Amino acid sequence: MNWLEKYASRITTAEEAVKAIHSGQRVFLTGNCSVPQKLLAALVERAHELQNVEIAQVLTIGPAPHAEPDMQGHLNINTLFISDNIRGAVHEGRADFTPSFLSEIPHLFRSGRLALDAALIHVAPPDEHGFCSLGIEAGLVKTPAQSARIVIAEVNERMPRTLGDSFIHISKITHAVPVDYPLAELPMGEMNEVSAQIGRHVAALVEDGSTMQLGIGAIPDAVLQSLLDKKDLGVHTELFSDGVMELVQKGVITNERKTLHPGKIVSGFILGTHKLYRFVDDNPIVELHPTEYVNDPFVIAQNERMVSINSAIEVDLTGQVCADSIGPKLYSGVGGQVDFVYGAARSKDGKPIIALPSTAALRDGRRISRIVSMLKPGAGVTTTRNHVHYVATEFGVAELHGKTIRQRARALIEVAHPDFREQLDREAAELRYL
Repeated sequence: MNWLEKYASRITTAEEAVKAIHSGQRVFLTGNCSVPQKLLAALVERAHELQNVEIAQVLTIGPAPHAEPDMQGHLNINTLFISDNIRGAVHEGRADFTPSFLSEIPHLFRSGRLALDAALIHVAPPDEHGFCSLGIEAGLVKTPAQSARIVIAEVNERMPRTLGDSFIHISKITHAVPVDYPLAELPMGEMNEVSAQIGRHVAALVEDGSTMQLGIGAIPDAVLQSLLDKKDLGVHTELFSDGVMELVQKGVITNERKTLHPGKIVSGFILGTHKLYRFVDDNPIVELHPTEYVNDPFVIAQNERMVSINSAIEVDLTGQVCADSIGPKLYSGVGGQVDFVYGAARSKDGKPIIALPSTAALRDGRRISRIVSMLKPGAGVTTTRNHVHYVATEFGVAELHGKTIRQRARALIEVAHPDFREQLDREAAELRYL
């Protein structure tokens, strides 16, 4: 039987495909903008026939019908990153959270620590050799798809064919469900004067020929828009959005001076708009690779002049970074922050940067400082004081690497909002930091 015959024999409907999932099994759900919506809907429709099916996932974009209260006991979410569509379920105790560095998540599946019975994935149609591209989400999908006994794939004509280590052969797919619907989108963040100023401060640290890692949101987008005068920048990142595409088109990002994968944008997944999806389709400049490779700090460090740009919820005066909780209340996850902070720190002439607004608004309208003398009780330390080199706010950049606690406290107070500097001075003195 050739691959075309094999493919034809495995084509089915979403409703029929999810009948392969049984009570007590663990199922991986592809995430980000690549959530297989028809398969998820069919599984939710069948959920009341099932008991204790664990849905292992990371970040998902869009509706999360499997997180509704009536799914509890039928479909139980175990997420390795808390996205906003399941945050309520986690806080209410209806969903579980497993902390993990992004670079180590695939190993949990491969090693059998989180053994998978099935994987729900989303792919482009097979090429003439029978290989399906994993499209805009390859990083956190390839290894689970290789590890699961049952692989159920939506085959979507609108999924771009991305290149790199991002393919699965049709022989590995046990159920193929043809679909035709537009992928979810995540537009660029809305920039204001605060994020624009942070972007300018961070961009000043980026040298020509640097390789960058940035996420999505107002601050990374502001950084990208402040890089127009740079030359020969490169990208090695867990994800990228439309802003990277725009700098490629303007000749700022060429990847020509990268010391690892020169000439290529290397990423794990893509979050953006349909314009970006068209840009990456069969585009040789873009390579997607599994996250255990992209986010490996010792791979990252092979890029000279590696600049990592990550955010935080709060930073204390010693340089400790909390980026995944508000006090004890879980908010997101470590993601790839530590992977890239450590990788950039190990890189020749690398610069790991934490960038955040100096204040946050409370629901009652009051503002609080995000540069604090001590992290909130119960707050998780995402990135230790030993890892942090630079902290940027709209008021400047504090360089912490190789500095004493006294020097760190002074530098961080200088980039705190002026309204809070006097209070921070007092608290630092009480703590014997100053």
